Amino acid sequence: MDLQLKNKVSLVCAASEGLGKASALELAREGSKVAICSRSKEKLVSAQEEIATETGSEIEIFEADLTLHEDIKKLQKDVKDKLGEIEILVNNVGGPPPGTFETHTDQDWQNAINLTLMSALRMSQTVLPNMKEKGWGRIINISSVSVKTPVNNLFLSNSIRLGVLGWAKALSDEVGKDGITVNTICPGSTRTNRITSIYSEMAKKSGQSLKEVEELSTLNIPMKRIGEPNELAALVAFLASEIASYISGVAIQVDGGS
Repeated sequence: MDLQLKNKVSLVCAASEGLGKASALELAREGSKVAICSRSKEKLVSAQEEIATETGSEIEIFEADLTLHEDIKKLQKDVKDKLGEIEILVNNVGGPPPGTFETHTDQDWQNAINLTLMSALRMSQTVLPNMKEKGWGRIINISSVSVKTPVNNLFLSNSIRLGVLGWAKALSDEVGKDGITVNTICPGSTRTNRITSIYSEMAKKSGQSLKEVEELSTLNIPMKRIGEPNELAALVAFLASEIASYISGVAIQVDGGS
């Protein structure tokens, strides 16, 4: 199936590893001109080499801290100067730290809002004017299944990602007339460094092995396994495509049926 992404300019945020990197790889496979950003230059270079080797595409890399408004504005300008105006934006950041309600301080909440909610709002603000002018654009948010079912010990994520979901639906209503779609992908347990870190912490607290914790975590998943990053990335590419032009304002779970 031709997704009609050839030469479309994509920016995938926090794409030096995990779901972001897998999404960038899939978009590059489809012929998109892909920019990736991260705070780590070393990880960016590694991801760039991996994606270029697998796809033969040229990948542009940009260092940016998405909690900083000035970095976001500079990132948009730098991508435009290198590749052209951003037509496909994949909002993605690392999740806020785990913890219960009583363990988090006011500053923890402020930091999580800035990282999880404000980064998506600010990034989208920078790309919307050009998308409206062109009459075409895709904004895709990588969130979490916690917007449907809260996850134990992820209080910050459970709370703030719902704000992203509400904003995304409201935005989709506002810009639909401009040919812009806004969708949110909600991954369940997926094999990334973050989930490995969470499982490791659970194993340490319970005295179980990492393998035992992973097996227990799949008991309520009908497919009896955790997901792989490429399985989510396929949906990113589809939602970015011309073929998905009448899908907007939705939150789609990628969670093995759980």
